[in-house]
Order: sequence, then C-alpha cells, then structure tokens
Amino acid sequence: MKKKGITYKDAGVDIAAGESLVNKIKPLADKTRRPEVLDNLGGFAGLFALSERYKNPILVSSTDGVGTKLVIALNTGKHSSIGIDLVAMCVNDIVVMGAEPLFFLDYLACGKLSIQTAAEIIEGISEGCAIANCSLLGGETAEMPGMYESGGYDLAGFTVGIVEKEKIIDGNNVREGDVVLGIKSSGLHSNGYSLVRAILENVFGHDYLHKGMDYKLSSESEPIIDLIMKPTKIYVKCISRVLSEAFSEVHALAHITGGGPLGNIIRPIPKQYKCLLEASNFPIPPLMEWLREEGDLDNREFFKVFNGGIGMTLVIKKEGVERISALIEDTGEEAVYLGVIKSKSGSESQIEIS
Repeated sequence: MKKKGITYKDAGVDIAAGESLVNKIKPLADKTRRPEVLDNLGGFAGLFALSERYKNPILVSSTDGVGTKLVIALNTGKHSSIGIDLVAMCVNDIVVMGAEPLFFLDYLACGKLSIQTAAEIIEGISEGCAIANCSLLGGETAEMPGMYESGGYDLAGFTVGIVEKEKIIDGNNVREGDVVLGIKSSGLHSNGYSLVRAILENVFGHDYLHKGMDYKLSSESEPIIDLIMKPTKIYVKCISRVLSEAFSEVHALAHITGGGPLGNIIRPIPKQYKCLLEASNFPIPPLMEWLREEGDLDNREFFKVFNGGIGMTLVIKKEGVERISALIEDTGEEAVYLGVIKSKSGSESQIEIS
C-alpha cells in the first residue's frame, strides 16, 4: 500500500492562510498610500517614485524591532499596539536626522500563522504608518514551525525617508548655551521591558501577567498591564512642524530609546560639549515611579533604562525656546525644559542628570 504523501500544511505551513492574510492587508496598505507609490501589491518588491521637489535628496533609513515587549503581548493577547510600536521605533529614528518618512516595510515571523493575530498586528502597523504619513509599501509573513512555538512570533520593521542635504540635523551646530527641550512620552514606549518583566515577577511572582491584569496603581488609573502596553508615541508630525518653521534654531535631535536619556541625548552632541540636565524637570509617569521604587533603582540606572517621561529631545538656540515650545504645543504635544549645553573639559562626563 502506497504511503500517503506529506503536504506543506502537514509540515506546519498553511499557504492558504497566508494568501487570506494578503487579502486582509491590501485595504490596510491602501489607507497609508502616498501618491509616489506605484501599483504593485503582491509583487516581489514595492515601488516608490522620488518626488522632484527635492533638489539634493539624501535617503535616510532605519530598522528596528519591538524587543521583549512582545513577551507581554504574547502572554496577554494584547497585540493591537505592537504594530504602532514597530513603526514608531523606526520613523522616530529618522526624523531626528531631519528626514521625512516615505515608506515602511514589516517582517512578521511566526510558528503557526494566526490570521486574526497577524491582522491585528498589521492593523497597528497601518495605523502607525498613517500617523507618520508614510506608506506601508510591503512586507513579509513567514510561517516557520520549529523555529517558533505555535503561537509565538517576532517582528521587525524597516523605513526609508528623505531629507535635503542642507537640511540634515547632525549636531554640528550645537554650541554652549543651547537649551535641551524634551517632548513627553506616552509611557515606557518599547524600552526596558526585560527589567520591567523582572520587576513584575519580583512583585507578583511567576504568574505576574495574570495577577497584574487587574492591579491598579491608584483607584483612578488603568490596570498596570494596560499602562505597560501603551504604544510608543510617533513624533513625525511634531518634529516636521518644528523643522519647517524653525529649522535654523534646531541644532540636534534625539529619540529616547534603549539607553534612556543618559545614552541617547548625547549621541549627536560634539565631544567638546556636555549636557547638564535637571532630574526634577522630567515628568516621570506614575508607572515609572512605581517601577523605580519596586526595583530599588538609583537615578543613574533609572535614566539608563527608562525614558523618564520624555520620548524625544531637541537641542536648540536659547533664543528659540519660547517659539519652538509653542510650535510643539500647537501639534498637541508638550514641551519640557530639561537643561543646558556647556563646554566640557578633560575627563568630565558628557551628560549629567542631577
């Protein structure tokens, strides 16, 4: 008797499910469509025409993931914000160079494709792209049984933007006396989640996700898990407005990601300068205060991991503080004075938070 053949589906890969997901993605991609996109959904690559309004265009790119925030998403079933996080982590990294995001691509790898979960994630990606005014140009969904557990998945994203060469923000114009402004974060964003999970487990035990689902920091607050899963804020609209109206007053920008304010604000700052920041000016949200207390974190450890309530910083001319703060607030964001730039000598640290 002839043995029955093994199908790809028997091996754990469902091609029909993948095709069904593609059909769900098309209207999500259409919502993000910019006029430069050429029709090619379902092709092997995305097509995007560069606008002729740029005289000396420089392409700017970034790629990133969501990190171990995915562990909490997987274990709580809260997948709706993860796609926004993915877009934010990429586009925020290119706006600090002065770039306008053009398009975004995603990569979703999983053990067994759940169309519902994948659609929820990609709906978030589409929403993030719409906020950032960039097109969801394409992506890849890979079903890889044996590489991932049945319900497990991982995400990566990639974005390309554009900036006029003379409009690149690179920190070279930073001078002593410049002011450091911050723009508030929406929460933890997508950083420090390995420490977050360690603190949660220390407080609630191994079943921390179940026990934390209903735990509230106060009677008025959302459950702690909802606070932890708030999506990363996308700063494209705000920063684009500032640069369009006050470009000459902006000397450096920083996206506060892994490494916190201590590790990120100084990245574009020339080595001969230092940042003096006031810890009391950081608008630390209650969730971060709770994590600091429960984790017994000193100031340096805290500001190396968490954003302290600030997701984006600007180093600007002192004379531009009032104007730029007004522009930020006109986009619905909130500007916060954090500190100043001073000349650095010898072995002094390049950044201090006191």
